[in-house]
Amino acid sequence: MAPATETSSLPPSVHSATRRSKRKAAQKPLPAEIPDADLTEEAKPKKTRASAKKPKKSAAKVDEITDIDAEEVLMEEESEEGKQEHYLGEIAAAKKKKTGVAVKKAGDGEDGEADDSCFIGDPVPEEEARRRWPHRYPETNAGNRISITQKKDDDIMLKAKCHYWQAKVDDIVYNLHDCAYVVAGEGEKDYICRIVEFFSTYDNELYFTARWFFRAEDTVIGTLATCHDSRRVFLSDETNDNALNCITKKIQIVHVSPEVGSAVNENAIVGSDLYYDMSFNVAYSSFSCLQSGVDVIESSTTSTSSTTSNVHGELSLLDLYSGCGAMSTGLCLGANLAGVNLKTRWAVDMNSYACESLRFNHPEAEVRNEKAEDFLALLHEWERLVETYCVESETPCSDGSDIEDPEEQSNVASGEFEVGKFVGICYGKTENLDKDGLKFKVRWKGYGSSEDTWEPVDGLSNCTDSIRSFVTYGYKKNILPLPGKVDVICGGPPCQGISGFNRFRQTEDPFKDEKNKQMAVFMDFVKFLKPKYVLMENVVDILKFAKGYLGRYALSQLVSMRYQAKLGILAAGSYGLPQYRMRVFLWGAQPTQKLPQFPLPTHEVITRGGSPVEFETHVVAFDGCLQKNLQKALLLADAISDLPPVENDESRDEMGYVDPPKTDFQRFIRLRREEMLNQIIYDHIPLQLNEDDHGRVCQIPKHKGANFRNLPGVVVGPDNVARLDTAVPRALLPSGKPLVPDYALSYINGKSPKPFGRLWWDETVPTVVTRAEPHNQIIIHPEQDRVLSVRENARLQGFPDYYKLIGPVKQRYIQVGNAVAVPVSRALGYGLGLAYLGKGDHEPVFALPQNYPVKL
Repeated sequence: MAPATETSSLPPSVHSATRRSKRKAAQKPLPAEIPDADLTEEAKPKKTRASAKKPKKSAAKVDEITDIDAEEVLMEEESEEGKQEHYLGEIAAAKKKKTGVAVKKAGDGEDGEADDSCFIGDPVPEEEARRRWPHRYPETNAGNRISITQKKDDDIMLKAKCHYWQAKVDDIVYNLHDCAYVVAGEGEKDYICRIVEFFSTYDNELYFTARWFFRAEDTVIGTLATCHDSRRVFLSDETNDNALNCITKKIQIVHVSPEVGSAVNENAIVGSDLYYDMSFNVAYSSFSCLQSGVDVIESSTTSTSSTTSNVHGELSLLDLYSGCGAMSTGLCLGANLAGVNLKTRWAVDMNSYACESLRFNHPEAEVRNEKAEDFLALLHEWERLVETYCVESETPCSDGSDIEDPEEQSNVASGEFEVGKFVGICYGKTENLDKDGLKFKVRWKGYGSSEDTWEPVDGLSNCTDSIRSFVTYGYKKNILPLPGKVDVICGGPPCQGISGFNRFRQTEDPFKDEKNKQMAVFMDFVKFLKPKYVLMENVVDILKFAKGYLGRYALSQLVSMRYQAKLGILAAGSYGLPQYRMRVFLWGAQPTQKLPQFPLPTHEVITRGGSPVEFETHVVAFDGCLQKNLQKALLLADAISDLPPVENDESRDEMGYVDPPKTDFQRFIRLRREEMLNQIIYDHIPLQLNEDDHGRVCQIPKHKGANFRNLPGVVVGPDNVARLDTAVPRALLPSGKPLVPDYALSYINGKSPKPFGRLWWDETVPTVVTRAEPHNQIIIHPEQDRVLSVRENARLQGFPDYYKLIGPVKQRYIQVGNAVAVPVSRALGYGLGLAYLGKGDHEPVFALPQNYPVKL
């Protein structure tokens, strides 16, 4: 039956939630016709477990065939071999563990009694059996009837003598497609399966084939499954063969709609042992809705997620932790290329300069400079205000352009300051009020905007008309999102608590660190607003730190809210950038929507590790069996060689192009928005280095690999450690400081080539950083004595040249360094657009079209 390991009680071949492996056939003594010498170590027979749970008798019988999805049955009967082949050899990690098989010996029962397991009734007619299960009946020469066939290096296939419709185990009759518990190891919960085959082999061994269900804790969710209904399981495509007497109990499992709170669902699962509403696939840890069939319990209620966002048919997007808007910008560009009009409607970030950048580039968006948790509290208050003042009957406008501001009015007594109108709303502390709570920004009658003040709602009890007027105006203009009115939520919740620079990291309970709690806040937004789609981005360390606790938490939360979900790791260079940068992306989709696929790479970039072993197969890449048609990897010269030269002290925010574009990337990145006709370069400004650092940079040779080790007075020993040459005087700068600073010599014990490192044209950059100091980073321009400019960094992140950044130069570097690479989010947006339109198949990945993208 199910393979078992020393470290896991998971169903067979699911010891790691990241594995896409084929379940192995049940191991048993092989017939003499195939000697062990002809089989691999993986295919040789293995010892059975000595301690198998004894069978449990079932007190009640279940109807012959209940709650079976017709499409699933057809897939099981006609495509079993195809499904198994899909998983074969895809997970290298699966080969690192030897798997045994937990079975009882045929013929042995409890306390040594004879086993009475048997098939009952007539066999399935041979012609029908061959049609249903052709993989069990390979053509062989007459007389060469053996019980197994070696298929691959580490795989065998049991051959069938005949199939049956029914079997009896411990006096209980089981029909094909019944669900059952299957014996597991000592101290482990029984496995859960649907029986999809009954067959005997030529040496008269009795087998059944199990299609496995996973409990939540058996998936990537693991120990975070406590928030899930213990009766909920997930159907997988994983199957394998097991000795018939491993069945312990018949159970009833019903298939219900994943819609939350459906009364039909509640009625359907009464009296059943378990229920399932989604499938689980170890490929990209995917949870998804099954295709509707005869056993799906349809709900009579309507999901709030199906509500149209606005009368113009646009999809609205809320960008949380938005930074300067790279993620939402790319999503909108990609969705538009797919034919879907996605618009950034709201954005929230704590960095005021990033908010100004986003507001400049997305003037149609409501951009809020505040903490995410304060914004969430405001949304709860806003929902109550809308309900209180009964304005739901009003029709919201897509952009608010035809909505007039409320007139100044007041009901306060004479002699007091009079409220003219409300011009803003927030929750939390303000410049004049330290106390948290709901506040309105007041425009006082007879005063200008410079005299506006924030006032707590408690002090405005006699301004009901003004509140009503503001709420009506705000609702029409869509200034704040309401539950069911948001189509897409995207964001990258910061998790600074996992940083290696944090000496007090909470590895046992990451949420004890306040710096990690934004992950929970992000999920609270999803729970409250119930968007159609969710896209979360984060650093790969969320899958490394504390055994991937934060990544598992995010996935678990979406699945517990009945969202479909999948997890992938994308490398920026794979989508047309000269940068290796890797990030984790988590898709979520309401059951009423198609779960977006991950886009396959378009460029030949070798990903440079970075992903934990358990999640290494989550890196989105072509499998060996898929056809590749990739473009060559981009290099630094492809991205920035056309930009005009600038000096260390450049101060112009805008300048014109000097040279024409030299590469396809440069031609594409220069494309303008239709309303911007003049060709202007923004932000081509480097961080101005101080006199000493600039003097050091000027002495770094202009060739590949040059760094501080090339400065006078430095020698590098056979141990690769840079030291001062004691035979010569130490070189000094005009200021009297040493040319080679001590921190460069001591950085990583003198073994790092990064201090004052010069990039070169034929290189790929590891990752764009938020700081532009050259003290421990390779960021010096190949031929100019300065660090890369803000615009050059923006090019490496795929920002279109028309995208202007606001704020001091250091702040612009931070905005660019913290951004999601735009080509990555654009490719994800294209997948989102296809999913919304119902296009694409059910594979977890898809190939972008050859002419993608054609415009910005």
